[in-house]
Amino acid sequence: MRLDLCSWLEVEAYLQRNTTVILPTGSTEQHGPMGLIGTDALCAGTIARLAGERTGTLVAPTLAYTPAPFNTAFPGTISVSAETFRTVVAEIMTGLYGQGFRRIYVLNGHGANLEPIRLAASGIEAAEDREFRLRSWWEFEAVGKLRTELYGDWEGMHATPSEVAITQATHRVLPPGTATQPPRKLSADYIRSHAGDRHGPPDEHRRDFPDGRVGSHSALARPEHGTALIEAAVDGLTGDLQEWLGNLQPDLFL
Repeated sequence: MRLDLCSWLEVEAYLQRNTTVILPTGSTEQHGPMGLIGTDALCAGTIARLAGERTGTLVAPTLAYTPAPFNTAFPGTISVSAETFRTVVAEIMTGLYGQGFRRIYVLNGHGANLEPIRLAASGIEAAEDREFRLRSWWEFEAVGKLRTELYGDWEGMHATPSEVAITQATHRVLPPGTATQPPRKLSADYIRSHAGDRHGPPDEHRRDFPDGRVGSHSALARPEHGTALIEAAVDGLTGDLQEWLGNLQPDLFL
């Protein structure tokens, strides 16, 4: 159920029975030699759409222009400031609440989005009938277990085989190029200090990770892995929605 494919009359009718909307967020940035520029947005959008269809929940257009400054030395990356992104998210949420939506579920696909989204939500005037939830698609337990089983430490931090596998299953498979060779492994200290996409300046980042991968062996990805990961993520999102909205009538879920 895509909001952008509805008429305003259909949305008005939807709000009579369900006031929840899923808002996917991703990025537009390089994802290594065999990763699509839109990987983060494509992953979040696909999972949100499928969960929306399963639960009868409206899904807003994916926010794909988000902060990714560390990757701007790679052609194709489009980054906006964290402040701009936070403002856009806050205005979208305010608009949705103003039109009668009461529960906004943000399904995220890009680590650098998390802090600005939380700040945006915290800055909106509180009201008893407004609710907000933020999850990244890889947070669901079954997804994390599958990523570990398939890739172990080679999941890495960026251009991960799991996200590449999802886009292979839904869009296309690119030749691996230099990704056939494993990247250098990341230390536990590096992973801790750079969580949430806290990477350095663009030129330094490309110097340190010349093909765009950050500890991720993208060539391990397979389309069939992507299909399994999507299924696990959709199950996780569906279950989380049902738990969150448990006080609603069960016939809201189709």
